[in-house]
Amino acid sequence: MTTTFMQSPKYLFTSESVTEGHPDKMCDQISDAILDAMIKEDKASRVACETAIKTGFVLTYGEVTTKTYVDIDALVREVVNGIGYDRGKKGFDGSTCGVLVALANQSADISRGVDQNGVKEAVEYNEAFIESGGAGDQGMMFGFACNETESLMPMPIYYAHKLTRRMAEVRKNGTIPWMYPDGKSQVTVEYHYGKPVRIHTIVVSSQHADQLDHEEVSHDRIEADIREHVIKAVIPAELLDEDTKVYVNPTGRFVIGGPMGDAGMTGRKIIVDTYGGMGRHGGGAFSGKDPTKVDRSAAYAARWVAKNVVAAGLAERCEVQVSYAIGVAQPLSINVETFGTGAVEDEKIAQAIAKVFDLRPRAIIHDLDLLRPIYRQLAAYGHFGRDDLDLTWERTDRADALKEAVRLLTR
Repeated sequence: MTTTFMQSPKYLFTSESVTEGHPDKMCDQISDAILDAMIKEDKASRVACETAIKTGFVLTYGEVTTKTYVDIDALVREVVNGIGYDRGKKGFDGSTCGVLVALANQSADISRGVDQNGVKEAVEYNEAFIESGGAGDQGMMFGFACNETESLMPMPIYYAHKLTRRMAEVRKNGTIPWMYPDGKSQVTVEYHYGKPVRIHTIVVSSQHADQLDHEEVSHDRIEADIREHVIKAVIPAELLDEDTKVYVNPTGRFVIGGPMGDAGMTGRKIIVDTYGGMGRHGGGAFSGKDPTKVDRSAAYAARWVAKNVVAAGLAERCEVQVSYAIGVAQPLSINVETFGTGAVEDEKIAQAIAKVFDLRPRAIIHDLDLLRPIYRQLAAYGHFGRDDLDLTWERTDRADALKEAVRLLTR
């Protein structure tokens, strides 16, 4: 996205979301449930857990180092059943599926870069401890925020997530009894000169029962229920008009879904997890990784920074990039792009960020309180802009400090 894009008289932008029963998201939730279980009992756990899933089986694999014991077989079944795949008629049953585990110890070559002083947990978060904790890998991470919604998220992904969260709600509370766990949404927003003005198109697809009470579940019923109980319930009426296009289960049938319909794997929905394609992505997935992995922790920090920039009134939209080298604590670079909406030069904002935020990995973990079992709840419906959760990186607690830092730099 460029400044020229922002200045276009009219353009469309589309983002998608998927439900917790999507096979890739099932894998993300399993991986993060394993992470949660390990850091709950041992905060020094190092976790890089992947999951793959297909009809009848789940495979968890990767590298972990922990002092605690986790019954992974039982945990996998709990997650799958909790998602709603608890009967064979849905195409997958968490109680009877096979569970394979292939977890090995983390490489010592990686751990020595993260724990240069041989200490995994802080007795005291002092300068020496923070500086001796290097990044778990090289890479670049992006954070993004804009003033299109109250949560400072782009409107397309914000409402796409609202739709899929609502789908889970009406399925679980029985409002729509024919609905099964797998599903998707897609929202296209029309912009005029960088400002959202209306929703152009909505697409909702939901896995469904073939029959309910011995009667076929018709497409007319599916469309009517989705329009009434999902779309109407979450999309503001002022964003819809007579020209808004709505597509519900466009193929006409979606009975075979979940792992039976498509194989799943951890980390394949990185755009769904972040900003829906609005802004750039460093390429690293989040789920199954403990916060020493900057793919996760620095991406959260970058969102925290970008959101505070917008909340401070320094820009209407802001993208922040940070980069790291394995074993090095200090970020290699901090870049800011405000797409022509900044109140001051982007360079000045970047300088203010460096003064207000400590973006070394151990400082991020401490400031955002990341060594907690909070990750499974993030593995579906996005890691950012979650108005249903109290997430530390969604707070705008440093907006005033940023404004003051910019004032001092520009006086």
